[in-house]
Amino acid sequence: MSMGALVNMEALVLRNNGLMGELPSSLKNCSSLFMLDLSENMLSGPIPSWIGESMQQLIILKMRGNHLSGNLPIHLCYLKRIQLLDLSRNNLSSGIPSCLKNLTAMSEQTINSWDTMSHIYWYNNTYIEIYGGYSLGGYTLDITWMWKGVERGFKDPELELKSIDLSCNNLTGEIPNEEVGYLLGLVSLNLSRNNLSGEIPSQIGNLGSLESLDLSRNHISGRIPSSLSEIDYLQKLDLSHNSLSGRIPSGRHFETFEASSFEGNIDLCGEQLNKTCPGDGDQTTAEHQEPAVKGDDSVFYEGLYMSLGIGYFTGFWGLLGPLLLWRPWRIAYKRFLNRLTDYVYVCLW
Repeated sequence: MSMGALVNMEALVLRNNGLMGELPSSLKNCSSLFMLDLSENMLSGPIPSWIGESMQQLIILKMRGNHLSGNLPIHLCYLKRIQLLDLSRNNLSSGIPSCLKNLTAMSEQTINSWDTMSHIYWYNNTYIEIYGGYSLGGYTLDITWMWKGVERGFKDPELELKSIDLSCNNLTGEIPNEEVGYLLGLVSLNLSRNNLSGEIPSQIGNLGSLESLDLSRNHISGRIPSSLSEIDYLQKLDLSHNSLSGRIPSGRHFETFEASSFEGNIDLCGEQLNKTCPGDGDQTTAEHQEPAVKGDDSVFYEGLYMSLGIGYFTGFWGLLGPLLLWRPWRIAYKRFLNRLTDYVYVCLW
């Protein structure tokens, strides 16, 4: 019996099985799948468009560690319920689709737990009703996920991770600016080790739930948007080995990131790299020049005061010196004072 005949199958986990070749088209009949895990195999060929067209109930899609090639199909944007998308470590090329804003579940900051659980577990109606719902039966989820750079296992998660991992591919082009800004509920975004170019989208600062961002080892240029420093929950940041330039933004917890988060960007500067920026150099030079300006003023006033002193000394001794030291002048000066005194006395009396 073909696996495609299992039309009511809800979870398919075939990771680490050495599977080869392309995905069988019969799988598109499994439209009830909420979890598809084909990671760590040797699957090849393009990602089929029917994954987005026929499996719109998918919440978890893991296909990392294969040999998948070709473009990222825009049909993946039909997966409105997707919360964990991992296509890392493949040979995918071309650009990131600009329809990411259609990933509705990623754009919601809060999760409707009841709606999510209702798509993961089947309800057994023979159990008594509890708290307005039904007790859960079925199976327990066991997910292995790269979380903040470390592979971790999650058992029966509440699916609050909301993660996109497209790292270690050959993706090119720019990161869609406005589209990324719509993913308000995204907790982890990993686009590292690709060939992405352009600038870091300024809209990425809208992702208030983001805890982990890895854009390392690409060809991203320009400045680091200051909006990144406004994400309160950001705990892991890696922008290393790009072509970023300018000053590393400051504010909030941005100073807590180590130099390894920014290394490999030749034109990047800031306290985290212990590297002064050109603006800092100009400011330092101006500060050093300020005392020199004050020194010029000091020289001016010192010359002024010295000139006044010399003038006063010359005038004083030029007038009184002969009177005090030369006798004929002294006698003439005394006669003048006597005559002046007599004249004043006559006028007053």
